[in-house]
Amino acid sequence: MKDEVRAFVIAQLQDMNYDTDGVDDETTLGPAGVDLESLALADLSVRVEDRFGVRFSDDESEQLALMTVGEFTAEVAGRVAQQV
Repeated sequence: MKDEVRAFVIAQLQDMNYDTDGVDDETTLGPAGVDLESLALADLSVRVEDRFGVRFSDDESEQLALMTVGEFTAEVAGRVAQQV
């Protein structure tokens, strides 16, 4: 599941016109890495929510910006697993 989520996240970043060359599990989603602004992070969250049926609260947006791609992927995969 984690690989599927990661592939989806990378594809969505590309669709949102972010450069994903060199993006790996250690790359942060926020300013030090992919550099997602708050609206772009919200867009990515909604895309993930729609695809995998998980939900992120508004309070989690700051935490998401600090996560790496690997941490975000693991969080989504973990929430999907809890739904089963």
